[in-house]
Amino acid sequence: MERQPIESSNLVSVGYDENTSTLEIEFRSGTYQYFDVPYHIYEGLINASSAGSFHHQNIKNHFAYNRI
Repeated sequence: MERQPIESSNLVSVGYDENTSTLEIEFRSGTYQYFDVPYHIYEGLINASSAGSFHHQNIKNHFAYNRI
């Protein structure tokens, strides 16, 4: 999956696969894939004024994930 850099103190890059609804986030501490994530969540993340806060409020503990 191709990721794009993101302006954030904790997140490095994000990517999204529309075919599988998989969101991939590279943090400074590691990379995670989140599953069954609607596209509007990905859009919200990349357009958020604070990607870290958006992740905490809308993604973390809301979707199944794996560290890769």
